[in-house]
Amino acid sequence: MGDHFFSADPQSADVRRTVEARIWGKPYVFTTATGVFSRDRLDIGTAVLLRETEPPKQAGTFLDLGCGYGPIACALALEVPKATVWAVDVNSRALELTGVNAAAAGVAERVHAALPDDVPEDLRFDQIWSNPAIHIGKPELHKMLLRWLTRLAPGGVAWFVVGKNLGGDSLQRWLTEQGYPCERIGSAKGFRVLRATNAAPAPS
Repeated sequence: MGDHFFSADPQSADVRRTVEARIWGKPYVFTTATGVFSRDRLDIGTAVLLRETEPPKQAGTFLDLGCGYGPIACALALEVPKATVWAVDVNSRALELTGVNAAAAGVAERVHAALPDDVPEDLRFDQIWSNPAIHIGKPELHKMLLRWLTRLAPGGVAWFVVGKNLGGDSLQRWLTEQGYPCERIGSAKGFRVLRATNAAPAPS
């Protein structure tokens, strides 16, 4: 069986290439490889997410959940110079590439590529950004999202992009039912862009 992009240790040959992308008005060149998500280009869902949103306006601690080779993490760190970004993935090759791309973008000291269990338990996030791996199945998806949403700081925001035909609308309802009020802020190319919040008041 071939590798999935959510394989922990891809067994395919590590064949690398570069892809170009423009994120929030800035050009990037990312190194990608076989065995990682969307190795040939910035995937459409992530492109829609970034096109329909603006970068955070204030520094904080951000999470790129399911980071792949790190385009969101690198862009967040470059756009918000005092931000700390955690880039989380189960794929070891993706994490290595995130480190390579963060170094190329000059933000390696503020982008921490890590396996889920290696993120400090007491860490809380001001924002979460994710193009979640819908194909792991709904039970596992819900388990993963709740694991990280419970670490969203009071008043924090989570941004998601999900294909409409992959359950984007039902995920919006489910997030609200879990106590994270969720609204659709954009829709393009068959994808929904969702904004969920931790309704607990932010510390004054």
